[in-house]
Amino acid sequence: MRQLLRSAGGASVLALGILTGTLQAQEWSWTGSVARGAAVEIRGVNGAITATASSGREVEIVAVKDAERSDPATVQIQVVEDSEGILVCAVYPDRDGKEPNRCARGDDYHMSTGKNDVQVRFTVRVPAGVDFRGHTVNGDVAATGLSGRVKATTVNGSIEVSTTRYASASTVNGSIAAELGSADWDGTLSFRTVNGGITLALPEGTSADVTAQTVNGDIETDFPLTVKGRFMIGMRKLEGQIGGGGERLSLNTVNGTITLRKTG
Repeated sequence: MRQLLRSAGGASVLALGILTGTLQAQEWSWTGSVARGAAVEIRGVNGAITATASSGREVEIVAVKDAERSDPATVQIQVVEDSEGILVCAVYPDRDGKEPNRCARGDDYHMSTGKNDVQVRFTVRVPAGVDFRGHTVNGDVAATGLSGRVKATTVNGSIEVSTTRYASASTVNGSIAAELGSADWDGTLSFRTVNGGITLALPEGTSADVTAQTVNGDIETDFPLTVKGRFMIGMRKLEGQIGGGGERLSLNTVNGTITLRKTG
């Protein structure tokens, strides 16, 4: 594992988990290996996440921190390596009297920024066969040209995903555009937003049980559907099957159009 911190002054120093520096923008980087089938997971709060394919076997992560008022050095970049792969978090200072911030998996994760306005923009290079999970609150998530499973979440931002496997995505204020190369998921695959459209491209031979629901928008599909439900008054909801049916595919928005397209 290699971590590197660069400041705008031009000097480079090794960073051992805790970043120090000046009020200038700072760049942190990490390079290491993750096994095929394991995952690279990024957890940010303020700032976009961009992931693309790596040409080699190493994961490369760069985080750029900047702010208008707060000191970028107050936000640490923490790395957790475990059996699932690698987890990297932007960790903001603890707030007095509040639950401590933690970089951890699942429900053990906790992060509160208070009035700290540091933004951390992550750029990730993901090797073939490695899954990717990108989570932020205020910022777009783009994970394109990948070959593993993808999960992307934000609150205020749009999501763009393309992978030769499958993906899921969730936002509140933003659109979702996803292109999947495989329909071999188990259980329910979900794409959800509130204010934004959903465009999902699937392989031509996909078979799935589909539920699509919007309030202010249309539902469009390139796939022939065997419809089970009907359009409801005040709400457009469609339930049906594409292909011979199979695992569940759920698409939900309030203000936006849902579009199912065929890849290729």
